[in-house]
Amino acid sequence: MATCADVAVVVLNWNGAALLRQFLPSVLAHNHAATVWVVDNASTDDSVAVLAREFPAVQVLRHAANLGFCEGYNQALRQLPAAFQYAVLLNSDVEVTPGWLQPLRQLLEQRPSVAAVQPKIRAYADQTQFEYAGAGGGYLDRLGYPFCRGRLFDTLEADHGQYDDARPVAWATGACMAVRLSSWHALGGLEPEFFAHMEEIDLCWRLWNAGHEVWYHGGSTVFHVGGGTLHKSNPRKTYLNFRNGMALVYKNTHPAELASTVAVRVLLDWVAALRFLLQGATADARAILRAQRDFYRRRTYWKQKRQQFPPRLTLAERPGVYRGSLVWAYFAQGRRKFSELDAELLT
Repeated sequence: MATCADVAVVVLNWNGAALLRQFLPSVLAHNHAATVWVVDNASTDDSVAVLAREFPAVQVLRHAANLGFCEGYNQALRQLPAAFQYAVLLNSDVEVTPGWLQPLRQLLEQRPSVAAVQPKIRAYADQTQFEYAGAGGGYLDRLGYPFCRGRLFDTLEADHGQYDDARPVAWATGACMAVRLSSWHALGGLEPEFFAHMEEIDLCWRLWNAGHEVWYHGGSTVFHVGGGTLHKSNPRKTYLNFRNGMALVYKNTHPAELASTVAVRVLLDWVAALRFLLQGATADARAILRAQRDFYRRRTYWKQKRQQFPPRLTLAERPGVYRGSLVWAYFAQGRRKFSELDAELLT
């Protein structure tokens, strides 16, 4: 297979010297002539010194402040030399495998309509199992709730080869996502207001609305630690997930489906807040209420973004969508695997 000299593998780092020592060796060993960049988000540990001393082959780009995941990548990818046609957004806690990069680049090269593609994501701690962030490709239900083949809510499947295919999906994970840089720049990259969480889903939804495609390629595998930025029980993550989830739906849902979708999402957010209260997780309940408040305070901004990248695809026209309710299927019907969802409702 051809080399990947036109690919920049870009790792965003913040105070992750230990992760760089642990995972950069695999990236450098299996880079297939791609250039590896580490973008430092104003770390206060010895990350930059570690890079200079132990990884001289790595290109280092330093931000003066912690810009978060979204703007950290946006500014970094704007500064890449024009020789790069593709970039891989790669989390610092990902171990790559031999041959992981070439199938992703080959798909982008052979299918000009594809703007983003992810590999199979398995868990680093239990490498027989899919990992939460991405698994076997990202899907959305009719209300905009994200899930994956191989992961419904917190239920993970073992990998038995059931998702070894290559296919269009609703979204590709930001843990390891190869992008066509021309498409990335045309859409402005990641939404900076998101800061972190669901930003890749928003980007991929915008790509579909703009006429591009997003794919999953099961012929490439990486292992992801996950949870490195904020633990799933952290109220800050709860806040970002609910605020960004509402903005995601508002920005990208087709006009004919917007009002009903937002109304149901608001109701379900209140149900989630009540559930947290009953569990004694008052900080998470408050985080949901703040998320709703802050979304509406910034509604003018979100409306401008919606007008900038108009939603063009209806629910039935979008690949990687479950036209039922994942919440109902999982909590009411007890369906814990992707294969247990109603097949006739999947696109």
